[in-house]
Amino acid sequence: MSNLKFTSEHEWLRLEDNNVVTVGITDYAQGHLGDLVYIQLPDVGADYAAGEEVAVIESVKTAGGIAMPFGGTVVEVNSALNDEPGVVNEDPLGAGWFFKMTTSDVAQMSTLMDEAAYDAYIAKLG
Repeated sequence: MSNLKFTSEHEWLRLEDNNVVTVGITDYAQGHLGDLVYIQLPDVGADYAAGEEVAVIESVKTAGGIAMPFGGTVVEVNSALNDEPGVVNEDPLGAGWFFKMTTSDVAQMSTLMDEAAYDAYIAKLG
């Protein structure tokens, strides 16, 4: 089992030290998007409310966004994705992370799916 949590919008989150949460998209998501060609990352220091769009993803197939899983402040972005968005396709759960955020309520992480629940969720999607 991994230490990742998952949203129904196919984002993964990992709680780091000091209440920092790293956010990315799942392998399922990148597979359905196809080859990523552009990623617009949020600004460091920006505050977002839960559900607010924080990043934009464009692929050869479609465009979409990443919504904040819960309110917080962006503290770091993966600027390597500006030049190489395909890293997300190659390593979505590792080097392909999008941003790191802080939140005043890390307890919200417990409301997200663990790996087994997420696997069951995507199995139902077909």
